[in-house]
Amino acid sequence: MNNRALSLDALRGYAILTMVLSATIVYGILPGWMYHAQVPPPDHAFNPDLPGLTWVDMVFPSFLFAMGAALPFSVGKRLRKGASKLSLALNALWRGVKLTFFAILIQHFYPYMTGGDLHSQLLAIFCFALLFPMYMRLPWDMPGWARTAVQLGAIAVGAIVMFCMSYPVQYDLNMHLHTSNIIILILANVSIFATLLFIFTFQNRNLRLAVLAILFGIILASDADSGSWAAWLMHATPADWLYVPAYLKYLFIVIPGSFAGEILLAHTEKLKSTPDGTPRSKAWAMVVITLAIVVVNLICLYTRCLLLNLVLNLALLIAGYAVIRRGEGYCALWRELFVAGALMMLLGLAFEPFEGGIKKDPVTFGYLFTTGGMSFMTLILLSVVCDYFKCHRSTAFLVMSGQNPMVAYVACDLLIYPILSICGLMSHIGFFATSPWLGFLQGVILTSLAVLVTMFFTRIKWVWRT
Repeated sequence: MNNRALSLDALRGYAILTMVLSATIVYGILPGWMYHAQVPPPDHAFNPDLPGLTWVDMVFPSFLFAMGAALPFSVGKRLRKGASKLSLALNALWRGVKLTFFAILIQHFYPYMTGGDLHSQLLAIFCFALLFPMYMRLPWDMPGWARTAVQLGAIAVGAIVMFCMSYPVQYDLNMHLHTSNIIILILANVSIFATLLFIFTFQNRNLRLAVLAILFGIILASDADSGSWAAWLMHATPADWLYVPAYLKYLFIVIPGSFAGEILLAHTEKLKSTPDGTPRSKAWAMVVITLAIVVVNLICLYTRCLLLNLVLNLALLIAGYAVIRRGEGYCALWRELFVAGALMMLLGLAFEPFEGGIKKDPVTFGYLFTTGGMSFMTLILLSVVCDYFKCHRSTAFLVMSGQNPMVAYVACDLLIYPILSICGLMSHIGFFATSPWLGFLQGVILTSLAVLVTMFFTRIKWVWRT
C-alpha cells in the first residue's frame, strides 16, 4: 500500500459513510439518539441550549481527525524528501481554494436547490460527471499543461453553468458565493490552516501545541471581551463566504490528529522491518476496551449521567493501559495512541460542564476534546482490525470509501437520488417513513448504494483529490 495505514483509510471511510447514513435515515420517527443531540425528533428544531452527544455528532470530528492524521503521510512525506516549505504552503492554499469551490458547486447542483424536477435531476448527474475532470488525476498519458488545461476547463464550465442556472428567484453573484456546503467549507478552512501549521512545525510537536495554546487563549479572550483585539481577530475576514475565523476551533481536533498520524507512520515503518510479537489476547482486549470507551461516552453523555461516565472512563482507561503498558510492535503503537487519546478524553470530560455542557453547535471545547479522544480510540480499534488482524475483505468497503471520500460524500445527492427520481422510484420511498426500523433501513440501503458507487470508482482508480 506504499506506506499506507489501512486503519487510517478505514477511519476516514467510517466517518464519511456514517455521515451519509445520518443524512439518509428518515427524519422524525427514529429515537432521539439517532439524530444530532441538538435537533431531537419529531420536529428537529435546533436547540442551542440542549447538551449531549450522539453517534451522529461523532461523525464530523472523526473526519477532521482523519484529515489531521493524513498530514504526516502526505505533506510529511514530501517534506522528508526535501520539498520546499513555500511550495507546499502555496499548494495548501490552492487545495483549500479548490475545496471551497467544491463546496459552492455541489450545493448549487443539489436537486432540492434547483426545484427537484427532471431538469434538476439531469443537472445533478451532469455535475457529478463534471467533477471527475476537475478533481481526479486523468489516467491518460498527456503533458502536464494538458492536464491543467482540462482541469481548468472543467472548473470554468462548472462555474459558468452554476452562475447561469435559473432558480425560482435569480441570485446575484454574492448570493451564489454564500450558497455553499457548510461541512466542506469548514474542511476547506481547517485544511489550509492545519496544513500550514504542520509544514512550519514539522517534527516539532511542542511548537504545534504552543500554537494551539495561544489560539485557545485568543478564543477565550474573544468570548470574554467583545471589544478586545482578540474578538476583532476572531471576527475579521475579507470574505465570510470564504473564510470564517470561528472555524479555527476545529484545529483542536485536526492537530491532535496529526500527532496520531506521526505515531502511526513511525510505527508502520518499524513494523515493516521488525517482527511483531503482540499476543492476540492483548489485541482482543483493545477491541473490547476502545469500543467500550466510545459506547460508554455516547450513552452517558446523551443521557447526562456525567458522574457515572467519569467513573466508567477512568476504569476503562486504567484497564486499557494495564493491558498494553509493556510490549513492542503493535503494542507500542497502541500504547502511544491510547495515552494520547486518554489525556484528550480526560481533558474533554473536565471541560464538559464549560459552555453549558457538550454541544456540537455552537461547538464547545468539551465537544472538541472529548470527540478527539474518542477518535484516538476508534483509530486504535481499526488498527487492531485492519492492520493487526488484517481483516481486509470485511473492511474493504470502509478502506475504499476512505480512499475516495469526495465521491462518497456526493454520490447520493448527485447520482443516486437523481437516478431513482428519473426512474420513478423516489415516489415510493415514503413507504420507509412508516416505522423506525424501515426508516433506518432506508439509510442503510441508500448508504450501501453510495458505497457501491464509491468502491467502483476507487477500484478503477478514478479518485477525486484536491
